Amino acid sequence: MAPNFQITFNRVENSIHLKLQGDFDGTSAHELINLLKDKSHGTSKIHIHTDGLKDIHPFGLTTFLKGFKIMNGCADRIVFTGKNARDLALPSNRWSL
Repeated sequence: MAPNFQITFNRVENSIHLKLQGDFDGTSAHELINLLKDKSHGTSKIHIHTDGLKDIHPFGLTTFLKGFKIMNGCADRIVFTGKNARDLALPSNRWSL
């Protein structure tokens, strides 16, 4: 994991909010995927806030997209927000600035 990468997790009713901070590399992508696998059950919406990301490494993005393919039914519940939403959003996913 990038030494400065951190995920802040917060559950609000039926949704979760993940605030990403630091550099997003391959290990950071695995950490995010694992957290989503562990914590997304029973949620109606997953908000991934990207304003705190500094560098999104191409390998991290590729790792995240590949890892996400194995998570059935989760992608349609994710909303990416923030200045890096477009960079991290899954194809055909929703995002807002």
